[in-house]
Amino acid sequence: MENIVNALNNFFWGPWFIYGILLVGVFFSVITRFLQVRHIKEMFTLMFKGEKSEKGISSFQAMSIALSGRVGTGNIAGTATAIGFGGPGAVFWMWAIAFIGAATAYVESTLAQIYKEEKETEYRGGPAFYIEKGMGQKWFAIIFAIAALLAMLVLMPGVQSNAIAGAVSNAFGIEPWITGIIIAILLGIIIIGGVKWIANAAQIIVPFMAIAYILMAILIIVLNISEVPNVIGLIFSSAFGVQEVFGGIIGSAIAWGVKRGIYSNEAGQGTGAHPAAAAEVSHPAKQGLVQAASVYIDTLLVCSATAFMILFTGMYNVHDEKATEENTFLHVGQFNASELSGEEQITFAKSIEAGAAYTQYAVDSALPGFGAPFVAIALFFFAFTTIMAYYYIAETNVAYLFRGSAEKIGIWVAKIVIIVTAFYGTVRTSNLAWAMGDVGLGLMVWINVIAILIIMKPAIVALKDYEAQKREGKDPTFDPIKLGIKGADFWENKNKK
Repeated sequence: MENIVNALNNFFWGPWFIYGILLVGVFFSVITRFLQVRHIKEMFTLMFKGEKSEKGISSFQAMSIALSGRVGTGNIAGTATAIGFGGPGAVFWMWAIAFIGAATAYVESTLAQIYKEEKETEYRGGPAFYIEKGMGQKWFAIIFAIAALLAMLVLMPGVQSNAIAGAVSNAFGIEPWITGIIIAILLGIIIIGGVKWIANAAQIIVPFMAIAYILMAILIIVLNISEVPNVIGLIFSSAFGVQEVFGGIIGSAIAWGVKRGIYSNEAGQGTGAHPAAAAEVSHPAKQGLVQAASVYIDTLLVCSATAFMILFTGMYNVHDEKATEENTFLHVGQFNASELSGEEQITFAKSIEAGAAYTQYAVDSALPGFGAPFVAIALFFFAFTTIMAYYYIAETNVAYLFRGSAEKIGIWVAKIVIIVTAFYGTVRTSNLAWAMGDVGLGLMVWINVIAILIIMKPAIVALKDYEAQKREGKDPTFDPIKLGIKGADFWENKNKK
């Protein structure tokens, strides 16, 4: 099993794919004339505008669902893992993929708004919908929907629940299977209510925990303020192979930074496009810009908070990828340095698995006895809301594939499957959980990126139309017929009404 998963990982995340994703982000940044810079004020202003309706949710709720998917294990355990295998330089490449990924997030989320559908009591949309309507290739849309169900219901929830169980066990000594039962019960209660319940939970939990987490990072930076120039210098020098110790792993820095950056911010994956389609807005570009802002919040704020806590306190190991022996490190962290010395301290440091434990020790070094519980609680909320978002994405793809009674049955099956896999994730090994999650991620990114490269034109046209109306002092509205965009049935019907 593990050999098969690793083989798929090597295929999906080969060097050509890593650099390809970077090039796609650069391409979208150039073609949108770096909207992530030009419209940065607009991006953050729009997220608090727009009202929810009977069938749609507000821009802020849609962003909160997207953020609940983005802000999860990738921000705490994923960032720590990137540092553990790619060195401090991986942080720079996480920033880079977030900056250029914001343009990718705009394109996919705007396409989701343009081609969304009004289904019974709510709006539905996402890659499967815009692939069918924008490309006219239903078979390709079906492949994405099936891939999304496989990733969201089977491959990726275990990463989140596994990290929760590990952190809770480390902090409170609770057995993973007990944590698994608690996750299963809470998840079942929330997802029964559908998108509105998920949106209401996300808009309360995500901002609160994100702010608390960032404040903790600021506290640690203040306590280690003299290290600011050294840490910033270490990140940049390691990113380009200049730093002597980490100079030999520049390839790993880029690979791990990009992989964990995409895992965290999800730009190009198509996941953020699903809640984007559910928002009630007057113009698709509005929600596209809001979703671009969520990439910044995820990586430049929350991931950076984790990275700074770890690097400022020195609580991290860096694996030597060229070593022939296991547990050989280029850098060994100062874990329990106050209690152990010499070889004992090094042996202890090597026993710590790359992941959330780095963050727990980092917080604990500043606030003794507080680190493990704080990170466990933060990780619980971050990762739990991510599993909620995974369910919503899965439900949307079930709604795409099925109609009528088959859709209702499919949705109940999706609920049962994600509850089971979330529980199973708590009791399986961490390495297998991450490897399976990476396969699921790679599968969705592959299909979605190919699609948005082919059908990006409507998103670019929508951006130019939005900008033109703003220059005229209007609150932009969308008319697909006037812009020559075909297949935008929802907007055509809305304008007729």
